[in-house]
Amino acid sequence: MSDLLFASLTLLAAFCALCVAFLIHAIWIGPSSNPLRRLPGPPSYRLYDNTHMTMTVDPVYSPRSHERFVKEYGRNIHIRGPLPWDDRLLTLDPVSLAYVLKNSTTYEKPWQARKLITSLIGCGMLAAEGQVHKRQRRVATPAFGIHNLRALEPLVFSKGILLKDKWLSLMKGAENLEGGMKLDVCDWISRATFDVMGFAGFDYQFNAIENGDNELFRAYKDMFEVSIAQAKGGFRSVLGLYVPFADWIFPDQETRTVQRCTTVIERVAGKVIQEKKRKIAEAEERGKNYDGRDLLTLLLKSNQAEDLPPTQRISDEDILNTINTFMFAGSDTTSLAITWTLMLLAIHPDLQTKLRTECLSILPSTPLSSLTEEEVDSLYSMVADLPYLDKVTKESLRLIPPLHSSIRVATKDDVIPTSSPIKRTMPDGSVQEDWDGVHVQKGSFIHVAVEGFNMDKEFWGDDAWMFVPDRWDNLPEKATALPGLYSNLMTFSAGPRACIGMRFSIIEMKSFLFILLTNFVFSPTGERVGKANVVLTRPYVVGKHKEGSQCPLMVTPYVHQDSVASS
Repeated sequence: MSDLLFASLTLLAAFCALCVAFLIHAIWIGPSSNPLRRLPGPPSYRLYDNTHMTMTVDPVYSPRSHERFVKEYGRNIHIRGPLPWDDRLLTLDPVSLAYVLKNSTTYEKPWQARKLITSLIGCGMLAAEGQVHKRQRRVATPAFGIHNLRALEPLVFSKGILLKDKWLSLMKGAENLEGGMKLDVCDWISRATFDVMGFAGFDYQFNAIENGDNELFRAYKDMFEVSIAQAKGGFRSVLGLYVPFADWIFPDQETRTVQRCTTVIERVAGKVIQEKKRKIAEAEERGKNYDGRDLLTLLLKSNQAEDLPPTQRISDEDILNTINTFMFAGSDTTSLAITWTLMLLAIHPDLQTKLRTECLSILPSTPLSSLTEEEVDSLYSMVADLPYLDKVTKESLRLIPPLHSSIRVATKDDVIPTSSPIKRTMPDGSVQEDWDGVHVQKGSFIHVAVEGFNMDKEFWGDDAWMFVPDRWDNLPEKATALPGLYSNLMTFSAGPRACIGMRFSIIEMKSFLFILLTNFVFSPTGERVGKANVVLTRPYVVGKHKEGSQCPLMVTPYVHQDSVASS
C-alpha cells in the first residue's frame, strides 16, 4: 500500500513539475526568443495585462495611442496581448500591411477569433480558412455580380421607403414635433437592414420595421446585441477561448443566449434552405428555371452548376453558415455605417443641408413608392453618381469604420517587408537600425489596425480625425498609395479575404441616405454618444452602456419647398 502511495505521489510530483516547466517555458523562456521582442514598443510588467489591448482596440484611446506609438517607436511596434506569451506585431506600415493581407495563407485568422465567430454564426467565410474558404467564396462570388446586385436595388429602395413611412406614422401620432421626435436611429436602421438582408439573403420576410417580434429576427438581434455588444469581456472571455469546456461546465448569460439563438437560427433558417432547394428542384422537373433573386437561390444554383466539380461544392451546413455570415456582415456592419453617417451629419448641420440639397436635385416629382423597378434602377444610377453623397459615404467609412480592427496569425516563420528601417534592441542593449524587415515566428499575432490606417494624420493630413467630406476632392499622395479594396480605405479590408459584399453595402448606404435625407432633418439630442468596440464599433449613450447599442437623434420631417408654396 505504501509503495502504491509512494508511486502515486511520485507521479503527481512529476506531473506538477511538468506543468511548472511548461508554464516557465510558456511565460519566460519561449517568448524571450521571439524576434518581435526586439522591436520597440510600450512596456508591460504584469502577468495578466490588458493595457496594450485597451490602448489599441478601444476607440476611446486608439487614435491617440496609434499616433503616439508611431512618433515614439516607428510604424512596426511590439505590443502584448493579455497573457505574457502573447507577443504581437502592431503594424501601421502600409507596405507591411499589404504584404500580410495579400499572403492570406501565411497570415490566417487565429483559432481564437475563428472559434468566437464559429460559435456565433458558424464556419462561414469570416471564419473558414484554406480550401474551405476558397470553396465558399467561389460558390458565393456569382451572387455578388453587378447584374445580380442591380436587381436588388428596388428591394433596398422599398425597405428605405417603408422605414420612412413608419417614422412619419409615428410622428403623426405625436403631440408636438416642433423640435423633432427622438428616435434611436441605431435600432431602426438595424431593423431596416435586417429586412433587406432577410429578403435579399434568402427570400424571408422579417417585417422588422413593422415590429421586432419575429422569432428569427430576435434570435439574430439577441445574438449580436446581448452576447456580443453587452458581453463583459475580461478574464472570463479569455478563459472561454483557451479552456473550451469552461463555457459548457460554467455557462454564463452570454453562453446561454448564444446557445438559444443558435438553436432557433439552425431550425428556422434550415427549413428555409430546404424549402428553397425543393422549389428549385420542382422547377427543374417542369423544365423551367426557378427565378429567385435572393442570394440563397443564387448560392444553391451556383453550388449545383454542372461545370463545378463535386469536390468544389459546399454542404447544406456551409450554405447555412454562409447565409449567417451575410446576415451579420451585410446587416450589422451596414446598419452601423448608416447610423454613424447620420450622426455625423446631425453634428454637422451645414454639411447635412449641402447633401440634402444635392439629393433633392434629382428627387422625382412622383412619390418614390409609385416608381417601377426600371424607374428605381434609373434613379439609383443617378444617386450612385451624386458627387457629394459619394464623398460623405467615403468620409464616414473612413472616420468610423464598422470594423475597428482585425487580427492575423503567422502560420510559419516569415519576414515582413517594411517601408522604413526597423529599430531593433540587440542583446547588449544597443539599438540597431536596418532594412531587414520584421522577423515573425510561427504563432505570432499581427494586429490589423483598420481605424489606425484610416485616421493616420501622416497619410490623410492634420485634419484626419475630423469629418471633412471635401478632402476627397484632393487627397494627399500618401493616402492614394494605401492598400484597401474601397478608395484606399481599410474599411472593407484588402487582399484575397477582402469584403465580398462591399458593392451591396454601398448600394444600401447611398439608397437609405438618399431616402431619409430628402424626408427628414437630423439633429443631436444633447445626450453624449460614444464609441465602443465590441466586435464592431457600436454607438452607446455615455453612462447607459448596459442598455445596449443606441444612437438617439432628433428627427424632424423635412418640409419641401413646393409643399410650402402650395399651402
